[in-house]
Amino acid sequence: MLQKILDFFSKNDHFAHHCGLVLLEVKPGWAKAKMDIQPYHMNGANTVHGGAIFTLADFTFAAAANSQGQLALATNTSITFLNPIYTGTLFAEAEELSVNRRLGHYQVKITDNNQQLLAQFQGTAYRKDKSLL
Repeated sequence: MLQKILDFFSKNDHFAHHCGLVLLEVKPGWAKAKMDIQPYHMNGANTVHGGAIFTLADFTFAAAANSQGQLALATNTSITFLNPIYTGTLFAEAEELSVNRRLGHYQVKITDNNQQLLAQFQGTAYRKDKSLL
C-alpha cells in the first residue's frame, strides 16, 4: 500500500512536480521529500521564496496524512521560517503527532544538506470517509 501512495503522489500532484518536489519515502504517519533549489525558487532578496518552502512542507504533510490510504485534507497549517537558504537541497520530514478517526496533527521539519533546521510547519488534516486510492 505504501508504494501505491508514493506512486499516487509522485504521479498525481502536478503542482509538486512543476515545483521540482520529489517524494522520497512514505511510512505510516511519516513522509520525506526533497527540493533541489533552482533559480525559479528564489525571491527578490535572493533567498529561497517562502512559498517554495511552504509548498515542500505542505506536500510532505499531505503524503504523511494520507499514508494510511484514507483521504485526508488540510484544515489548518502554519509555518515558521527560522533561517534563510540560498543554494543546495531542502529536505522535509513530516511526522504524525496524533490521529483519531477524523483529525490528524502533523509536524514537518525543513532542513538543508547540513541538517540545519530552516523552517517548522504544523498542519491539521481532516480524514474523510473515502479511500485515497
